[in-house]
Amino acid sequence: MAFGGFDDKGTNQPMSEINTTPLVDVMLVLLIIFMITAPLLTHAVKIDLPTASSNPAVTPPETITLSIDAKGQLFWNDAAIAADALPEHLAAAAATDPQPELQLRADRDTRYQALATLMSEARKAGITRLGFVTLPDHAER
Repeated sequence: MAFGGFDDKGTNQPMSEINTTPLVDVMLVLLIIFMITAPLLTHAVKIDLPTASSNPAVTPPETITLSIDAKGQLFWNDAAIAADALPEHLAAAAATDPQPELQLRADRDTRYQALATLMSEARKAGITRLGFVTLPDHAER
C-alpha cells in the first residue's frame, strides 16, 4: 500500500519513502491556476492619451529674518524695529500668500524668555513656518 499497512509478518515499521503523489497534485493544480491567471495580468486597454507640456508655477516662499541681539533690540530683515511694532509686522507677514518662513536669529547671550516671547507672538499672529538660524561648530572658533 502507498501509506503503509498491515504486514503479514507482524512487524509494523514506518515507511522510509515519502509519498509525493499529493505534492504533485497540488503542484499541477497551481500550475493550471497560474496558466489561467497570467494572461489576465498583462491585459491592458489601448488608449491614446493626450499630451501636454507645462511647467508648474512654483514660487518659493519669501524668507523673513527676525534677529534679536543680547540687549533685546529687534531687527526685521536687518532693519531695526521697535518691540511694539513687531505684532504688526508679523500679522502682515502671516496675511501674505504663500506665507513666508520666519527665520529667528538670536545672539548667544539672549535670554530664553525673549526667544519664547518672540515665538509666542509669531504663533499668535498666525505664522506657521518658523526656523532657527545657527552657526556650525567650526565657524564659532
